[in-house]
Amino acid sequence: MKLRLLAITIAVLFFSCSSDKQEYVNYNYPDTRQDTTVIDDYFGTKIADSYRWLEDDTSAETGEWVAAQNAVTNAYLSKIPFRDKLKQQLTDLWDYESKGTPSKHGDYYIYSKNDGKQNQSVYYIKYGNEEILLDPNTMSEDGTTSVSGLSVSNDHKYMAYMVSESGSDWKEIVVMDMNSKELLTDKINWSKFSGLSWYNDGFYYSGYDAPEKGKEFSNKNEYHKVFYHKLGTSQTADKIVFEDTEHPLRNHGGYATEDGHFLIVTASEGTSGNTMYVKDLTKSNSEFITMISDFDNDSYVMDNLGDTLLIFTNYNAPNKRIVYTTLANPTKENWKDYIAEKDYVLTNVNIVGNKMFASYLKDVQSKIEIYQMDGTYLKDLELPGIGICSGISGDKGENTGYYSFTSFTTPRSSYKINTDDLTSELYFKPAIDFNPDDYVTEQVRFKSKDGESIPMFITHKKGLKMDGSNPTLLYGYGGFQISIKPSFSVTNAVFMQNGGIYAVVTLRGGNEYGEAWHKAGMLNNKQNVFNDFIAAGNYLKDNKYTSTEKLAIHGRSNGGLLVGAVMTQEPTLAAVALPGVGVLDMLRYHKFTIGWAWAVEYGSSDNEADFKNLITYSPLHNVKAVDYPATMIMTADHDDRVVPAHSFKFAAELQKQNTSKHPMLIRIEAKAGHGSGKPKNKLIDEWADVWAFTFFNLGVEIK
Repeated sequence: MKLRLLAITIAVLFFSCSSDKQEYVNYNYPDTRQDTTVIDDYFGTKIADSYRWLEDDTSAETGEWVAAQNAVTNAYLSKIPFRDKLKQQLTDLWDYESKGTPSKHGDYYIYSKNDGKQNQSVYYIKYGNEEILLDPNTMSEDGTTSVSGLSVSNDHKYMAYMVSESGSDWKEIVVMDMNSKELLTDKINWSKFSGLSWYNDGFYYSGYDAPEKGKEFSNKNEYHKVFYHKLGTSQTADKIVFEDTEHPLRNHGGYATEDGHFLIVTASEGTSGNTMYVKDLTKSNSEFITMISDFDNDSYVMDNLGDTLLIFTNYNAPNKRIVYTTLANPTKENWKDYIAEKDYVLTNVNIVGNKMFASYLKDVQSKIEIYQMDGTYLKDLELPGIGICSGISGDKGENTGYYSFTSFTTPRSSYKINTDDLTSELYFKPAIDFNPDDYVTEQVRFKSKDGESIPMFITHKKGLKMDGSNPTLLYGYGGFQISIKPSFSVTNAVFMQNGGIYAVVTLRGGNEYGEAWHKAGMLNNKQNVFNDFIAAGNYLKDNKYTSTEKLAIHGRSNGGLLVGAVMTQEPTLAAVALPGVGVLDMLRYHKFTIGWAWAVEYGSSDNEADFKNLITYSPLHNVKAVDYPATMIMTADHDDRVVPAHSFKFAAELQKQNTSKHPMLIRIEAKAGHGSGKPKNKLIDEWADVWAFTFFNLGVEIK
């Protein structure tokens, strides 16, 4: 059927009041054509994919559908009387200066700063006086160009960095002369999932061959390579340092140790587990030596002490440890403990001055242990409170380092540490119109369906009455070894300022409690993640923090899958569902861009046993004709991580099947990607819409 545009599709949106909740009825969504001929056979099970045509993100028909859906969503949101109030609150609260921790390079420091109104943070350089080094806000009129991956050459004369347009994972690499601040002619295209590592008069980076024109944001990414670029030469002259022509679905990263002694290349088949190869760069014509040949664990060389390699690993250590070895005895059975595994999780180790700073996560809170270079424990770093420390940054040859600290109610502040006497002083504290003393955070535990004890952080204004009437947002992720840690967010602060409770559940699938916690929420254990989240929602209701009518659930990416799965399994859990940039078609996710790399976490529908598991929770395939909560799906047109087709198809199916009077909307951001590099003005617009939709459908009026 032909798509109906706004003037035809949107009849009058009727506004009604029922009890304390206001609702729109009669949404008249755009018609979404169903192609009944598209049927896939999965090991004898026939699955229709009527919206396959929405996977073509460059077609005119998809473009018309996107425009029509956005018109419906914008018309709905524009009727919410306090939407502009929330936008102003976000704008006002975000208007504070922030400053990143500095990094030292020879005689100068580099750091980022935002005056509170800038879309992108500006990079500064400081010898004696401070001056602008790089301003991404001047690279595009709308602030959608972002910069990342700054890397200064070992002689401090050059800086390479990566530029992204509209939030895409594709990066362009450029090089600046640090004396003149002029760009060199060097320019690298089609880099993706890459670092920048200097060696001699050039640098290592990773990338792909140029993609098919018109399919840059959807085609499967294959044959990832490590290159070496020599300054002053064309990209066509770049040397391929490492490639694997027999395994197109592997990612590769290359980096040199700080002293230029070793080149390390890691290869991965997914988001966990890697092989590792090391070359001695001090010896001419040396070959790569295989240190790890399987994908059973996660390991990387964090540093070296002469010929000795220090390796960060979870091999025989689910909570991670530091081991050491040499290329004479490279394989895992020869590794020896440098910092042994503990009963809490090691997250990283930094060497600054003549000390090692080991960052741990203990009950999802930072613990920093300080060691001598021989591995002898000295003391713990005294932190400003219970929260998250970024880890210590600095150089081996300096006695000064920096770290930052944040919590759910404390904006990120920076501290300066003397690594000789281990004393710290405040370096920068933002002046923000938010008083942490007015709020409280508690960590509770509850039982999941299988009896596992699950932690959850709950943050809200002090003195809030727990009578089941509080608007509450429950957030989770639960996957890919990603730890969801306490941190301050302007968006969440605005929610709490308006009487909301913000709850973050520590789901299995993450790395908050090590690899065992991760494995308990992946592959055939994925249902544990959804059960944990459902149990968290029920805990909040059972203990009168909130009620079904006042509960909203939110997650992004893998967390978008979480919300999609939970709302289709337990549609009465919450009143509002907010799946963002979610993986929602579990049978075809691996067909697009980097999706194949997630098969180690989810399994693949190409495998019969995995298919039987995936079909049980794939959100798209479990939508039924029932009453769903008010739903606003969020995606973006340049998302080349989780392609927007996931959200398009899920929205179409929800609009077809939902039997409630609640809205099933989709918000499709233009010139934006998976989230990284999104300018502040777009973030303010997005979260004004999110909170307006949430509060409105929870029956809460913002005054």
